[in-house]
Amino acid sequence: MALYDRDYTAAQQTGYVQEAATVDFMKKTYQLLAASMIAAAAGAYVTMPYAAAVMQYKWFIFGAELLVLFFGLGLSRGKPGLNLAMLFIFTFLTGVSLVPLLASFIGAGMGAVIGNAFLMTSVLFGALSLFAINSKSDYSSWGKPLFIVLIVVIIASLINYFLLQSPMMHIIITSVVLILFGFFTIYDTQNIANGAYDSPVDAAVSLYIDFLNLFTTILQLLGIFGSDD
Repeated sequence: MALYDRDYTAAQQTGYVQEAATVDFMKKTYQLLAASMIAAAAGAYVTMPYAAAVMQYKWFIFGAELLVLFFGLGLSRGKPGLNLAMLFIFTFLTGVSLVPLLASFIGAGMGAVIGNAFLMTSVLFGALSLFAINSKSDYSSWGKPLFIVLIVVIIASLINYFLLQSPMMHIIITSVVLILFGFFTIYDTQNIANGAYDSPVDAAVSLYIDFLNLFTTILQLLGIFGSDD
């Protein structure tokens, strides 16, 4: 009888250790997410006076973002310190990329919309994250379908940007992106809770991209429906 008691106690202690490790991992992830937002805000703040120059070199800046995201973060994976630096370089650059969009709102006298969009994004992101953590359903199979939809949306966006230039199509695509990254938030959050990431830095990158896309789409939709045009 004592043997069974010891087995049960050991299993229970193992469960507590695993749960504590998961909580600690998620805590570090969200701390890095918050720090990433500060880095992005710093990037936007520092370069806001140079909005025209940022607009002129936007594709170069976007290319630098992709370079850091796919190569910098990839090559620095598993290298503490270096991967953290790559995370903040990436998020700083995304803040710089937001400058033309933010400047257009400020120039139109709609600066308050930026704060409203951030607040709405934070509430939505928090609600989706809590749902993912507490849900009993398994969303691990969502990855491939979400990625396929993302590719379709990117292609549709490029076609509309370079060829169609349709305001209605832009609204539709923006709305789809909002829904898509809402699902990505659920998917990524549950993966983090289930231990699918090796590093809090990698987990923070995924959540940051979700938050960033939610923010930009909400901001654009508020701008579209809040304008007098």
